[in-house]
Amino acid sequence: MTADHVLRALEAVSAERAEGSVLSVRGLTVRFRLRGGRTVDAVSDADFDLGAGECLALVGESGCGKSVLASALLGLLPGNAETSGTTLLAGPEGGAGTDLLAADEKTLARTVRGRRVGLVPQSPAAHLTPVRTVRSHLEETVRALTGTSRRARREAAETAAERAAFPAGHLDRHPHELSGGLAQRAATALALIGDARLLLADEPTTGLDRDLVDRTVDELRRHADEGRALLLITHDLAAAARIADRVAVMYAGRIVEVAPAHRFFGPTGPRHPYARGLLDALPDRAFTPIPGMPSELSDLPEGCAFAPRCPRATVRCGTRPAPTAGVACHHPEQPRA
Repeated sequence: MTADHVLRALEAVSAERAEGSVLSVRGLTVRFRLRGGRTVDAVSDADFDLGAGECLALVGESGCGKSVLASALLGLLPGNAETSGTTLLAGPEGGAGTDLLAADEKTLARTVRGRRVGLVPQSPAAHLTPVRTVRSHLEETVRALTGTSRRARREAAETAAERAAFPAGHLDRHPHELSGGLAQRAATALALIGDARLLLADEPTTGLDRDLVDRTVDELRRHADEGRALLLITHDLAAAARIADRVAVMYAGRIVEVAPAHRFFGPTGPRHPYARGLLDALPDRAFTPIPGMPSELSDLPEGCAFAPRCPRATVRCGTRPAPTAGVACHHPEQPRA
């Protein structure tokens, strides 16, 4: 099979995946304008699709642009942000989809956030009002989304808590009375109230011990298995390995590799040198750190941003590599034996 045949086959698979996707992202770019005319390219040309019942883990070092990407999908970027590309969110059954980047604030607030996209935030306790109980948070969210009667709101709040495995006996507690794991379940319950088809979990395991991390991501996986699409944004590779179907690796604002999780974490391993380095840095693997420091997003090189740290870099890496077969690299690693 020739290279042209391979590329056409991959394009056909990509088109088929996009057609049946809950979320289809093409060329998503986020740039921040700073004083003095400086710019920060936080996300550059991100492409991926996410289907119902699927978990895509977006991984990478802190500061690589993962959370900015999530904020762009929800329309929660600051005023100095400029965006381009398309982020098509599938509509209700038989309904038209919505380009989240093109939608105005009224559309996002009334028809998207909470209803079609649920957010499970990082540090959930910081997103809960300290003087209100969990029940009060849930009922207020039900009222905002559905406007039902007081009795119906109470029943809907208790149902959401049950779906998130939040104990009914803790509903009348305040955020400071909850453990980290229970606060995370409360945040998940809030995200589930609108029965959103897409869940964005932005670093949902920060500050939790290993046992709570496993329980939290298992709970998120259960909701994906019920038919929701789950975008898990994390730097915890063990959590990604536990529940992800596919892995997208981000470096300096760019997605440099997208691979099935079984291959990424399996014996053959990832093919991008940075992705390979992430795995090799884990304590249960080679425990070898990636040399050097990440490039500043305000001063990215013209070519491959990872080249200054890459042992495989050549003069060719002075030009930006185009993604081929899911890997944006001029010199991808060969699969391990």
